[in-house]
Amino acid sequence: MSNAPAYAKINLALVVGPLRPDGKHEVATVLQRVSLHDDVELEPAASLEVVGFTDDTLAAAALEALAEAAGVALGWRVRIEKRIPLAAGLGGGSSNAATALLLANAALERPLPPERLHRLATSIGADVPFFLQQGTQLATADGTDLRTVTLPLDYHVLLVRPGEIAKESTGAVYDRFDERHGARGFEARRTDLMDGVARARVPRDLALLPPNDLASSPLAARLEELGAFRADVSGAGPTVYGLFEDEDRAERAREAVGVVGETWLTCPL
Repeated sequence: MSNAPAYAKINLALVVGPLRPDGKHEVATVLQRVSLHDDVELEPAASLEVVGFTDDTLAAAALEALAEAAGVALGWRVRIEKRIPLAAGLGGGSSNAATALLLANAALERPLPPERLHRLATSIGADVPFFLQQGTQLATADGTDLRTVTLPLDYHVLLVRPGEIAKESTGAVYDRFDERHGARGFEARRTDLMDGVARARVPRDLALLPPNDLASSPLAARLEELGAFRADVSGAGPTVYGLFEDEDRAERAREAVGVVGETWLTCPL
């Protein structure tokens, strides 16, 4: 049996452009792992079985794709212990899929090389390739072109998933973005993002990054009132994050917004 943590992510910035010829949107986003994680265990089995989190679809699809690509029998038992909230904009499903891929590929007699595993991950979901990588990543094109970037990591992350807000499908969020012609000005916002990444030296410099194009929340302003130097929605939402230089202040903010929904105090990796 092998096992590994499957970490959550936040989008430190997300700017979205027009539809591409392949039907996906052009994006530029900064993807940052945080210490909140699920646990994934994998062992050989007579067939494919996912236990612990029976609603999983991405990890199973990833292993099916790996077996086909590697020319091996589909025989793994995967146990997923969930801690990352579902449908929260934190990439839990994609992280589980990538972690299962890495564990299963490492156990193959002839593992797929990294570039082929990346292509396979791209076919599963836009965030899956990110979770195969280490470090903070700048994702461009359709979100699967990745480049490692160096950003400050000495801060604390408060995650808040509002309890009264139902998660919209990602497709519906993008449809609403298109309806309001949100892609206008994309080039300028992408330039702002790139400049912000290049200039960031200390945690507060992350406040220079542009806000999320897809989703916003009044909770972000509340977290800033409580001392966050940056707060925004992660991905398509609904989870909101606040970045704090001081752990005690982050804990006090957590207490203040605890009535809003579930909260987690975590840190970047």
